[in-house]
Amino acid sequence: MPAADTGADFVTWRVRDRVLSNDEHTLIMGIVNVTPDSFSDGGRFVTAEAAIGHGTELLGAGADIVDVGGESTRPGSEGVPAEVEIDRVVPVVRALAERGAAVSVDTSKAEVANAALQAGAVIVNDVTALADAEMAAVVARFGAGLVLMHMQGEPRTMQEDPRYDDVVAEVTEALLDGANRAERAGVASESICIDPGIGFGKRLEHNLALLGAVSRLAATGYPVLVGASRKSFLEHLLGPLPMVEREAPTVAAHVMAVAGGAAVLRVHDVVAGLRSARVADAIVRAQRERRGS
Repeated sequence: MPAADTGADFVTWRVRDRVLSNDEHTLIMGIVNVTPDSFSDGGRFVTAEAAIGHGTELLGAGADIVDVGGESTRPGSEGVPAEVEIDRVVPVVRALAERGAAVSVDTSKAEVANAALQAGAVIVNDVTALADAEMAAVVARFGAGLVLMHMQGEPRTMQEDPRYDDVVAEVTEALLDGANRAERAGVASESICIDPGIGFGKRLEHNLALLGAVSRLAATGYPVLVGASRKSFLEHLLGPLPMVEREAPTVAAHVMAVAGGAAVLRVHDVVAGLRSARVADAIVRAQRERRGS
């Protein structure tokens, strides 16, 4: 693992032939769900043409990364076969990569990751943090970036009864274990990014604790990705909300994450995510400058 440096202002993330960094601004990862059943926009971009169009719009709005997924991981969801996932994501990945995009594939299957990386993806976003024993080897072979996300359980059952003694310590330990396993399999430490998995096997109090402790994850030295976009914990705080009305509370959660040192925000609304992150970035940088003067 990289040396922890809580005083470091910025981090870099090597993803194949690119180096991404939050030195100028927090990185924005836009979401493209090529699925019929994702919780926020399932069915809206289920054809390759619609998904490519949406991904292109996200890039035009300022996304640094486009994350393409072909299998819903919402609570209670069922998995799909690898061949179905591949059919959904590969045409989209290829088209967006040909447009010069930094494309991430959101998958837990090494077979899908391999196909997407062949099609031009530069990042694998694995919500199971290497549950597939072949995943790390695939990522290493391509020199790709790897997002390791924490999830207690599996999507079908993860919200039934999640329990932790110390959620921040346990999630941090699990992510460091995943990073160590990835590195032993040949993934470069500078290619690894960690994600606490907001909403994945977490109660409201767990999500809030993790969002308030992003600085502890950032202190590991790995870039930290936070994805709170439109998730149901916001309704647990505020009551029932249509998806579009979850955007303002999403912004609040993500601004706190930036203040804690998050390097990447995974969002549905790129414009709102980008604008709010820029304001948070400016405040954080002003604080650092005052401390350094």
